[in-house]
Amino acid sequence: MDFIIGGLAGASATIFTNPMDVVKTRLQLQGELRARHEHSAKYRGIFHTLYVIAKNDGATALQKGLAPAMLLGFCMNSVRLGIYHIAEVQGWTKKKDGDISIHKAMFWSSASGVMSGIAANPASVVKTRMQAAAHPSIAVGRQHVYNGMIDGFFKIYKVEGIQGFFAGVNATCARLAIGSAAQLTTFSTAKETLLSYGLCERSPLGLAFSASCMSGIMVALAICPIDVVAVRLYNQGPASKGGLMYNGVFDCLRKIYKKEGLHGLYKGIGPLYLRIAPHTTLSLVIWDMLNILFNNKIR
Repeated sequence: MDFIIGGLAGASATIFTNPMDVVKTRLQLQGELRARHEHSAKYRGIFHTLYVIAKNDGATALQKGLAPAMLLGFCMNSVRLGIYHIAEVQGWTKKKDGDISIHKAMFWSSASGVMSGIAANPASVVKTRMQAAAHPSIAVGRQHVYNGMIDGFFKIYKVEGIQGFFAGVNATCARLAIGSAAQLTTFSTAKETLLSYGLCERSPLGLAFSASCMSGIMVALAICPIDVVAVRLYNQGPASKGGLMYNGVFDCLRKIYKKEGLHGLYKGIGPLYLRIAPHTTLSLVIWDMLNILFNNKIR
């Protein structure tokens, strides 16, 4: 049940945050391996990107990749939040005196993040490629044409084999280990801190909301560079499409920094935050509320 609760929380939050994920993906693929003066920007900021996508591909394009995004949200969060909740219940994240142990919380949140990344990577690849697909006038990055999520899975398997589903998996695991450590550790610590000051004692919803807002800021700051790398690796496709641009995580980091500078590693930081902050808030609040509801029913 811990895994189902976590999965439902993640999938539910995805419905609201997917448009920002589409915007983030386009901005992170724009000007790939080119300096800022070497290309004209098709997307200039969050609101301009929303407008351009809606104008050229229709408003529904803002929900591109929603099906694999929800599958991703379910798979990732069912594993990540499920494992972490078990660790919390078993007391593996606490000291002998019962207080939260930062080191133990970071270990279990990172470990759960890595496991969730492996489980959800196939959905991440399909989601990213579907979100990147656009009208030729606004297309960025390599374009992959899939007629829905199932067709995407089928075509990737046919052309790239099983390994195609695990493109960028190292970046995914690194991103989720860092992101989960920042998110869940901050969430648990923030809740404990708020309660120690007598805040939100009678409002579980308010406590979860406040703690998750703090958590979202830390996640966005921590994972942006590795998130850019993951998106690039997901989208590059097989070597048969013109050669591999990147040979792994470190090669991707090096090339982006060399060609695009520090700016390249922080492309899409705005929509990344606007996606992560509400997604973090929604998923953790839903997760907390479902756990409270389920535990009350058991009692």
